[in-house]
Amino acid sequence: MEQTYSKKGVRPKHLAWHETLEIHELVAFQAIGLMKLKKTYPEIKCQQLKKLYKEAVDGLSMNIRELIRFYNLAPKADRSFRNDETAFYAGDLLAFCKTSVRNYSIAITETATPAVRNTLKQHLNKAIDLHAKVFEYMHERSYYPAYDLDQMLKNDLNLAEKALAQPLK
Repeated sequence: MEQTYSKKGVRPKHLAWHETLEIHELVAFQAIGLMKLKKTYPEIKCQQLKKLYKEAVDGLSMNIRELIRFYNLAPKADRSFRNDETAFYAGDLLAFCKTSVRNYSIAITETATPAVRNTLKQHLNKAIDLHAKVFEYMHERSYYPAYDLDQMLKNDLNLAEKALAQPLK
């Protein structure tokens, strides 16, 4: 990574906290997506769709490789390996819950009918509650140590390495 300069001199040789967390979100989400695509790939019968899956796998693999090179610039990330499918499944569920919350939040802003708005609000609250439960489940088991950046980044690298190493059959 190139060193950048500002008017006041050289910038720190590490990532800022906020960009580290954004990279964490991207790596975790894409690694889970990559694993799902690779697990599904053998089941795809349509060659045109299979070609699209392969393109997605190649693109995600490249994205992850490019993003994880910045992890050595993050503040104090340990790099030991964890091999636990439960963490993958929990992370996938958390990503789904997070996306549900975002989707319902956006959908509510498009409602004109009070009954639809009330239904979406109820669904949103359920999605928020489920997200909290899944987060707590993961946090209790150190699958998502949200208050420990070093451990969180270590978990990301483990998941990314596992996703990249999984063969495409």
